[in-house]
Amino acid sequence: MPATDYEVTYIIRPTLEDAEIEARIEQLSQLLQTNGGEVVGEIEKMGKRRLAYEIDDVREGYYVVMKFKSEPAAAKELERQMRLNEDVMRALLINLND
Repeated sequence: MPATDYEVTYIIRPTLEDAEIEARIEQLSQLLQTNGGEVVGEIEKMGKRRLAYEIDDVREGYYVVMKFKSEPAAAKELERQMRLNEDVMRALLINLND
């Protein structure tokens, strides 16, 4: 079965230092690659933005967009790990093949 194209946009807590933010981004892309996924192109770091609505009294977040190819199981696992990671406030995974 060919790999599926995905895009995930996630928001990291703005209270982290730049180095910690970089570490989280690296950690998540490594997790994907460990599960057989492949990051496509550059990971787009959009920086701190104001949130549309507050999440746990936080008004901004550090936005990151990552495009990748993987099996559906690897994408599901990435999504699960993001939910478990307390530094990731929100994540939206989109299947680009649909």
